[in-house]
Amino acid sequence: MTPDTDHDFLASARRTLQLEQNALEALRERLDDPFSRACRHMLECHGRVVVTGVGKSGHIGRKMAATLASTGTPAFFVHAGEASHGDLGMLVRNDLVLALSNSGETAELTALLPLFKRMGTTLIAMTGNPASSLARHADVHLDVSVAQEACPLNLAPTSSTTAALALGDALAIALLEARRFSPEDFALSHPGGTLGKRLLLRVEDLMHTDSELPVIGENALLSEALIEMTRKGHGFTCVTDHTGRLVGIYTDGDLRRTIDRHGDVRQLMIREVMTHGGRTIEANTLAAEAVRIMEDHRITALVIVDHQHRPTGLLKMHDLLRSGIV
Repeated sequence: MTPDTDHDFLASARRTLQLEQNALEALRERLDDPFSRACRHMLECHGRVVVTGVGKSGHIGRKMAATLASTGTPAFFVHAGEASHGDLGMLVRNDLVLALSNSGETAELTALLPLFKRMGTTLIAMTGNPASSLARHADVHLDVSVAQEACPLNLAPTSSTTAALALGDALAIALLEARRFSPEDFALSHPGGTLGKRLLLRVEDLMHTDSELPVIGENALLSEALIEMTRKGHGFTCVTDHTGRLVGIYTDGDLRRTIDRHGDVRQLMIREVMTHGGRTIEANTLAAEAVRIMEDHRITALVIVDHQHRPTGLLKMHDLLRSGIV
């Protein structure tokens, strides 16, 4: 590869980005009442937004539907060609159609226009030709025309698809803001993502309970506490008073310090060597908050307590790492 060829590649890329930037700037300046009316129709829609198109417009439509659905506007994509062969059955009363076609004359879409009219379906068209059949028959037309494709032949959809995609994002975000869509709402539609886990997972979803929870009374011998710790295998035990309330914890680290200070530990009571109190958390707390507490205090486990301060479970950093929270 010669320096001249490298230069040609970079020059081509800069030209493409500049042309697409120009298209977006022109689109921004052109935004007016039809965009607001489209948002109003979509916001007031009691059904779903059905996005449709073919070819490159279809690919943009798929992404547009996915973005709408994940930001609070129920939406899905239907290929216009398949719609004429049965998939139009997905469309029900109260749905709204968002149709994409750069020319506005795509045969698969224009064939559906009489059916949309017969069903009384609100039609929003996104085209690059305000005089096209699709634009003229739409309830709202969004003009995404561009002065020039980035393709030097002015043929391959480039600037035009970028403009359509950007306008789709603008619709989705305008609706998101109008709905006051919150991070918690976003998490409900993204339960598998990191944000979803941080906003949905609670301590109770991850904690160890019942037979997995190590507990020993404060009047027990240290040797009995060690047996409980070994049996449960979590590296520590909760210590409770006669009412079942948590009064302290005892860890593997405490054991090393106990041996260093006392030597013979056979007759020691657990209450003599335990760490009083201990870090606790409630079961309905977000798991992300448990991470913060552990990191702030440089600990690897928390005791979960109920409203009477009785231990009901335990949570370890390993559990949080495995869940994907950290």
